[in-house]
Amino acid sequence: MRGGSVALASTTARTGRSAAESATGDTAAGDRLRAPSRLHAFNRYELKYLVPVSQVADVRAELTARMRTDHNAGADGYGVWSLYYDTQRLRFYHEKIEGLRFRRKLRVRRYGETGPADEDTPVSVEIKQRVNRVTQKRRVMLPYRLARDLCDRRVRVEHPGADQAFVDEVLDLIHRLDLRPTAMTGYRREPYVGVDSDLGLRVTLDHRVRGRDRDFDLRAEAENRHIISPGLAVMEVKANERAPYWVTDMAARFGLQVQRVSKYCQSVEAHGLAPRSVFHVPEEDVAV
Repeated sequence: MRGGSVALASTTARTGRSAAESATGDTAAGDRLRAPSRLHAFNRYELKYLVPVSQVADVRAELTARMRTDHNAGADGYGVWSLYYDTQRLRFYHEKIEGLRFRRKLRVRRYGETGPADEDTPVSVEIKQRVNRVTQKRRVMLPYRLARDLCDRRVRVEHPGADQAFVDEVLDLIHRLDLRPTAMTGYRREPYVGVDSDLGLRVTLDHRVRGRDRDFDLRAEAENRHIISPGLAVMEVKANERAPYWVTDMAARFGLQVQRVSKYCQSVEAHGLAPRSVFHVPEEDVAV
């Protein structure tokens, strides 16, 4: 079938009290923390696929024929490194696994390769949350030293303009739930953006998805392990409302199926912080 668009898939969400709330006994706080905020919200619907490396070239050819490469990317894309924060009992992890309709996670993200960088290297402090079928990402750019003051040292940092409210929200979230660095992820991202009738469409291919559960400095050249097989790339499709038919047709022709993949959850499970769930990449597809 050609033309038009199709609705993006969503995971059936359970209602009621989450395992994380049961663990903390803080149902009321959980309700407040999951309430959607209007500050700096970028709403998206998402689909995720696992693409065997043997098919990446063919998928890339179709993407480049219909989309353009993101101007921020070099010839081979760019690196993305993210440090995720969670509670001692992994509240955010369990909210994702349980498929709660309202869930969120906090991360600090650096674009580019790891390695030496000064304290003023810009990083993004982000709250990514799911509200029913919609993914919202809210963020503020800070020098790395201020991001560490905020998220690790729990110090209020000043930011000009309306972003101060978001910075204060991050600090409140960290204090209220006693968040701490939990896991890192890193990968090489190959980004494409839609043109003409596909404006607002974004498709990324993430290669060599790795992670670690220690050495949380985003500048450290620390040892990582593959949390998804290097024989697979993660293709993420993000759209304002609906994905074009040609995207889902392409996936069907290559035999790709929508996957419920969370890089953060993969890193948590790969490092033994939680048992491997049934929703994620099979054990045999993870490089040890």
